[in-house]
Amino acid sequence: MYGLSAADLAIHANAREFADRLIPFELDAEFGGGALVPDVAEKLRHEAIERGLYATNIPVSAGGAGMTALQQVLVQEQGGRVTNGLGWVMATPPSWFVDVATDDQRDRWLLPTVRGEMHECYAITEEHAGSDLTDIRTTARRDGDSYVINGEKWHVTSYNLSTYAFVQARLDGTDGEQVLLIVDLPSDGVEVVRTPAYAHTIADEHPIVRFTDVRVPATHLVGSEQGGMRYAHEWFRFERMMVAARCVGAAQRLLDESTAFARERVVGGKALVEQQLVAAMLADMATELFAARAMVYEVARSIDAGLDRSVLHGQASMAKLYASEMAGRAADRAVQIFGGRGYMRENPAERLTRELRVERIWEGTSEIQRLIIAGRLAKNGPSALL
Repeated sequence: MYGLSAADLAIHANAREFADRLIPFELDAEFGGGALVPDVAEKLRHEAIERGLYATNIPVSAGGAGMTALQQVLVQEQGGRVTNGLGWVMATPPSWFVDVATDDQRDRWLLPTVRGEMHECYAITEEHAGSDLTDIRTTARRDGDSYVINGEKWHVTSYNLSTYAFVQARLDGTDGEQVLLIVDLPSDGVEVVRTPAYAHTIADEHPIVRFTDVRVPATHLVGSEQGGMRYAHEWFRFERMMVAARCVGAAQRLLDESTAFARERVVGGKALVEQQLVAAMLADMATELFAARAMVYEVARSIDAGLDRSVLHGQASMAKLYASEMAGRAADRAVQIFGGRGYMRENPAERLTRELRVERIWEGTSEIQRLIIAGRLAKNGPSALL
């Protein structure tokens, strides 16, 4: 099914086996504030690296696994089956960095990140600039052989675990051009304003971070002064596919758990799965999951085939939009099928309900995805996407 090759199936089986290894740690994370015991977390990270499930999107020439887009999707799909962000141990460093990193940047940040010795975070979103990057107010001013950064960033995911940050800023003295700069953590002038509590329970925090006269050498500029937006868009396009893949995996977990419960639970002398309204919910979950998986795999194959980037941009938006909303519906149905049990934190349906809600927000909201898709239709017609 799905036309997977022998190599694809081997990667899928490897990732699924590892995900099954992670699942028993979910409740430890849920009731331990999101974090596992450090030596356990480190052991699992090393296992992900040893299995070849780390840096799957990085070419072999840069020390990564060099997987195809479809194979990367297969890995992230299995990660999506695991709650509490434990699947994030199968990390995907920024592949676009490989093409633009200078020799110094490659040795100092890229290669150690690919080896799992460093971790990065993205300081892009702001209080008044979410999905629309043109509203960014953080500035970078060129001062001799340095840039000086001022601004405040929100939702800086994984900041607490990172050794450096990619900071998106508006370049002073230009007509809205944006740059991407690397800031080592910690650095003078970088401070956490506060760390909000979020609905999910994971080890990665999302603080509000202020940059006050943060001076970084010009050698910390990623690519060119004209490339900031392009790198952000490259990351969004990639991560939208990974979000979609993880949502497919989460929906599969929800369907598996709900079906198993419905087959065992007896109500009025009949298995719950035989109750027509419950059976209908399961049928809808399975049908929508099949459609989402087929869509995500097909878009991944289009990426591997080298389709036009503007087409892929629209198709990645379609995949994220459908998969994230599909998974949200699956979570809601699963909670309903479990009844009161589905509202208990020990139940994966409850945890996934909280965790999946953000998939319709970050990396571009569902509304932004619809605008991207509609924009392609308006400009080139349906043939540009379908």
